[in-house]
Amino acid sequence: MLDLTPVEAVACCSPLMSTPLSKEAAEGIAPLLKALADPVRLRLMSLVAAHENAEACVCDLNDAFDLSQPTISHHLKVLHEVGLLDRTKRGTWVYYRVNPDAVAAVANLFGVVRAAGEASAPAGAR
Repeated sequence: MLDLTPVEAVACCSPLMSTPLSKEAAEGIAPLLKALADPVRLRLMSLVAAHENAEACVCDLNDAFDLSQPTISHHLKVLHEVGLLDRTKRGTWVYYRVNPDAVAAVANLFGVVRAAGEASAPAGAR
């Protein structure tokens, strides 16, 4: 059996809406979606992406949450382990950057390909 990371599983098995996923494909993709399903991790992804130079250190993110630094670090580690965030160590600090390939793979999972300027609201918001 081919052992893929969650990001690779999404990239190889997309889009979800055109063909049914195999059990193995679903099991490969689920960790990526599970990581994003946590509100803290979803906000962390947004904060890192919106931060100056699209990268942030844990020390830059702590004030946005009423959580301890180790808890924030844990959430960042989860996002890194599934491939949503890349990280580099600089001295004693670890900097996180959104992995653009992973974000594109998640968008591709649902077949999110639109013409430039085309707006779309979530189904429940229409």
